[in-house]
Amino acid sequence: MTNRTAATRYARALLDVGQKERADLDQIEGDLSRFVALLDSHEPLRKALYSPVVPAVRKHAAVEALLQQLAPAPIVAKLFLFLAERDRMPLVPELLAAYRQRLLDVQHVVRAEVTTALPISADTTQRIERSLATATGRTVQLSTRVDPEIVGGMVARVGGTVYDASVTGHLQRMKQRLEESI
Repeated sequence: MTNRTAATRYARALLDVGQKERADLDQIEGDLSRFVALLDSHEPLRKALYSPVVPAVRKHAAVEALLQQLAPAPIVAKLFLFLAERDRMPLVPELLAAYRQRLLDVQHVVRAEVTTALPISADTTQRIERSLATATGRTVQLSTRVDPEIVGGMVARVGGTVYDASVTGHLQRMKQRLEESI
């Protein structure tokens, strides 16, 4: 089993338990995020918790001390202690990413990124956001980006789907059709 698969399973279990216990799912995400940020900011700590050379007992003790400082939700604390006991701490960053994605799914939210050749107004951003919400049936968290290479139009990435309405994209498709017809 890959680390991503394992992290996804832990994230699913954490979310399921959180829902069953009626825990604050956003607080759980925040607790996970704070722990990952702590590991990112303290390289020696991260190396020690991730190292296969350091005994699981010492990792468990270190995580226990960290949890006293961070005071996360009880189910998050139990998960961190469980991961430390099983020498699975390197899964924590991927677990956070998987949890965030599952949380968005539960909340019926989809992330979207719109790329345009020129900056767009707030009004246009809101219209695009409403259109994507109607198309997906979900609440949309929209981010925008400028890339002059698309020449005009826009490219929207919604979840794993890409909608290419850029001038560059149209030209590439036209070129491909012409090459296929020859």
